Amino acid sequence: MANIYTNAKLSLTSSGATTIYTVPSNSRAIVKSLLVSEDAGSTAVAKVTLTEAGGTVFVIDNDVNLSANGKEQVFSEPLIMKESEILKINATSGAVDVVASILEINREDR
Repeated sequence: MANIYTNAKLSLTSSGATTIYTVPSNSRAIVKSLLVSEDAGSTAVAKVTLTEAGGTVFVIDNDVNLSANGKEQVFSEPLIMKESEILKINATSGAVDVVASILEINREDR
């Protein structure tokens, strides 16, 4: 079993739902933080969701309000994710950057 510290970075280019991170099929993950920043000098509203392996979508935060050049920490507590679950974000503006800090717990040594 291996613990793998990683991050997922994303610069949104459209307002549609975009995958931030997908848990590998042989792992679980703890998302320690999710930092969302507006980088074009305008306001934006972001929505963060978690999609189960079976396709059911759960809203984590439906209203992440970003001021011009502002940032928000979405999680106040770590988020536990199971195998093949997907963390996604969409925003009213395409000028949003996202950084997730993640610990993967892998059942294989690598």
